[in-house]
Amino acid sequence: MQVDMIKTISEKLQSHGVRPSFPRVKIYEYLFAKRSHPTVDEIYQHLSPGMPTLSRTTVYNTLNLFLKENLVHQINIDEREVRYDATVDEHGHFQCDSCRCIYDFPVNIDGLELNALGGFRIREKNLYLKGVCSRCLITIKRGIINEEVEGDKDR
Repeated sequence: MQVDMIKTISEKLQSHGVRPSFPRVKIYEYLFAKRSHPTVDEIYQHLSPGMPTLSRTTVYNTLNLFLKENLVHQINIDEREVRYDATVDEHGHFQCDSCRCIYDFPVNIDGLELNALGGFRIREKNLYLKGVCSRCLITIKRGIINEEVEGDKDR
């Protein structure tokens, strides 16, 4: 990790009232660099070889602190797992049904028409979309075309 990056992350953590310990800096660096919206296990698996004293509990506790201080967002797009995102600006998430990747996309969540919820207090706003990403669609189309070509050869 570059000295400038350590300094930048340390300053960001401090500006949110978080003491920049080595594990916290490394976890935030990983989240910031890894835009794949990793799970606790993915973070732990990646960082533990270089940090033998790191535990899953430390990762969980650090992420909970980051959530509390609005340094990260929790993503619950898939009921089987919780993922984390260092991008706290307003945006939506798209999960591909085929490759399971999660993509960020810009959205004006405050611009949504919510008049039907008049009198409600909204605590959280998330926009999750699911479908098939463009890369997987290309792969699927190639597979269909190849099957059609192979079928034509058999005739």
